[in-house]
Amino acid sequence: MELNDYLQSYKDYFWEWTTDEDVPDDTGYHENNLVSIPQVGAVAYRAYLIEVLKQFQMIGLPFFTPLVLALYATNEGYLDIKGIKEGIRKHPLATHEQVKHLIRPAFQFLETLKSLPAKYKKGKNRILLLQTVFSGAFRAVPPGQSEYIIKFYLRHPQQMGDSARKAELTVSRFSKDLNILATLNERFPSAATLIEAMKGFTDIPELEDEVAEEETTVETGADFIQELIEEPKTFQVGSLIKRIWSGLKIPMRHLSPGEQPIGGISDMTNKGELHRMLLSEFANEDDVFMNRVANNEALYIQREIPPEENIFERVILIDTSLKNWGTPKVLAFASAIAVIKHPKAHSACKVFALGQNIIPIALDKVDEVLENLNQVSPVLEVSHTLERFFEEEHKEKDLEVFFITHQENLANQNLQRVIHENRDRLKFLVTTSAEGELNFYKHHKGTRKHIQKIMLPLQELWANPPKRNREGNFQDNSIKTPVPENYPLLFPTPKDRIKTFLYEGDFYILSNRKQLLKTYLSDNYYNRNIYRNISTQKGCEVIAEKISVRPKGSFALAKDKAGDYILAQYQPDKKILSKLNLNTKEYNEMNLTGQYIPEDFNLIYFNRNFYLYRSDAVSIFKMNLEGEPAAEPIKNHDEIVKTGIKIDTELRRLNNTGIKILNNFNRIGISNAGELIIDKFALGLVSKNVYGLSRNYNRIQVLAIRSKNKFMFDDGSEVITDSRGMLTFISSNKNIPVFYMPSTHYGYIALATEKEFAGSEYYLPKNSKLKIRETDEMYREYMGAFIRHVLEYGT
Repeated sequence: MELNDYLQSYKDYFWEWTTDEDVPDDTGYHENNLVSIPQVGAVAYRAYLIEVLKQFQMIGLPFFTPLVLALYATNEGYLDIKGIKEGIRKHPLATHEQVKHLIRPAFQFLETLKSLPAKYKKGKNRILLLQTVFSGAFRAVPPGQSEYIIKFYLRHPQQMGDSARKAELTVSRFSKDLNILATLNERFPSAATLIEAMKGFTDIPELEDEVAEEETTVETGADFIQELIEEPKTFQVGSLIKRIWSGLKIPMRHLSPGEQPIGGISDMTNKGELHRMLLSEFANEDDVFMNRVANNEALYIQREIPPEENIFERVILIDTSLKNWGTPKVLAFASAIAVIKHPKAHSACKVFALGQNIIPIALDKVDEVLENLNQVSPVLEVSHTLERFFEEEHKEKDLEVFFITHQENLANQNLQRVIHENRDRLKFLVTTSAEGELNFYKHHKGTRKHIQKIMLPLQELWANPPKRNREGNFQDNSIKTPVPENYPLLFPTPKDRIKTFLYEGDFYILSNRKQLLKTYLSDNYYNRNIYRNISTQKGCEVIAEKISVRPKGSFALAKDKAGDYILAQYQPDKKILSKLNLNTKEYNEMNLTGQYIPEDFNLIYFNRNFYLYRSDAVSIFKMNLEGEPAAEPIKNHDEIVKTGIKIDTELRRLNNTGIKILNNFNRIGISNAGELIIDKFALGLVSKNVYGLSRNYNRIQVLAIRSKNKFMFDDGSEVITDSRGMLTFISSNKNIPVFYMPSTHYGYIALATEKEFAGSEYYLPKNSKLKIRETDEMYREYMGAFIRHVLEYGT
């Protein structure tokens, strides 16, 4: 099924596409932006409809007309379902045998949807309701094709203009749409059965009353804490929570006093209602009485109002910058869960991870804790993100904000400034340390007060972790730990590639992993005395990832006037010439069927245009770089041929270069010789100041626990693997900064932090400002210290 078929409208039918000229559409196509029911009213704007359909991609799109009617029946406000029913009975096909008996049960189901309580027809609950109704046999399009239809619309929204041109309604279409609703009426005869089905669809005990943008976390109970303790990957977090509870002095409920405190003379006022006037005032003469009333001198009694619960919302901000990784990160999440799940906590609570961005997270389930423990951010501090939170994200008055960060981060001047400027809204400040120390501070009337210090005995609490198998692995349902796009050092250049490019003197690679990589030749290239690949070519940096391209045909690369990378591709089997903007993902193509194009024509970039050419061809094709793709035949000329020859010559320097990248990690540990072990390889000294990976012949003494691409040692230290050829080392020792190492079998390796570099020049970025150090010295201070800390904790 194509997009036009799926969104097709029909003459004199339930609904139609109309245009609301006052509401622009983000796609740039403003026509047919509203679905409405003739003589009744609007159903939904096209933008919202598409967002709803996106929620069905993985389970299959439902039939469109039943979905439109279900959306109308779950709208807020006055609904004229009877008017729709009466209008459709007048349709010429309504008397047909296949149709007439379906009208009544179909509209009964719409009435059932209408009768649902409002909370089930709002926000995410509404999406859940629709997914419950149209799951299984009630889908029109299978999941794979559903995804194709949505993507096609996003690229070509104007194509749905064909759907707006009404087609003739057939008995088959009319009866099929009504039959779906009639069948749903049998399946869900009442609102109660729908609600029960919704609970079963999500496997949750209760639905939310009203879903906001982020889910709140208000569930309490020791069972959840026990689940965290029994799960090896969350054991460290779970084992701290009850100990934090035992010393936590933060108020869990707030009461607002009445307007007057205790009664007595403090309850007297000179303004009020007649029935609250003191009886003694009535003893005055009439003139005196009226004068006292007119001049607000009469006294009234204002009765005491009982205390009321102050409804506020807690927001917990967790710092995920470099210094808050390892053990401090475990303490941060344990502190957050202790506040959220405290037995006396009844306030709504939202949690955000602060790094490069503000990321809403949930900590209600073990899987959610697992997933969010993997939140990583390569930034050194989060003052900018914290400031953006207060400026853009939340400006409500009834917020009680907690900020959890590492103790050392408070010395940062930028962070100090942001905390001071927002001290009226930042109620609590919590600091962590690698030794297990938690400090709680409270801002009150512009000053910061230290409330308490909790010292957690980490070795005692973490002494008996849950059992795991001999390999240190367990069933893992978590997601991969996110990795940055680039690192302080370059990636090793892969051998397998789709295409190499030369553009304005720089070399680019389109890899088999569908990445655009930028690589370099070192300054030693023209020194014939050291003419070796490892000396002449550098590693690469990632320019773009997840490029939607088929690895066949001819390619060319350039930049447009906006500075965006444009990838041109010609597929000779389909005669399709296309352009893909790698920054905005905008895609355009044109079909050259009918043009005579030899099979050996290739794409080349020259002088702000792409050319489909062969050096000895008389006539070639020219395609514009900017705007919609257009190709025109032109006469070949010498400048294009010379450019092609020069590019081929330069690109030969990159032929057969590349390093064997280790990207399938199964085991990481430390041997009895004190060497880092990666699968079957050991990191050791090759010669003076030179380190590399070679075959391991020693016994593994300490094995890290594996969780997808993260390996965690018992002391809390972590190694995060990146299949593109990079390892990130995060020690639980706060004195060891985060450092990085490439994972390659061939050649020498390098070590780098955010500020320093040592090792092979191959991995040193061009124009790098990293401080260059001796490899032996940097290995001792970083890798050696990392290994010693893990071994000392284990013994």
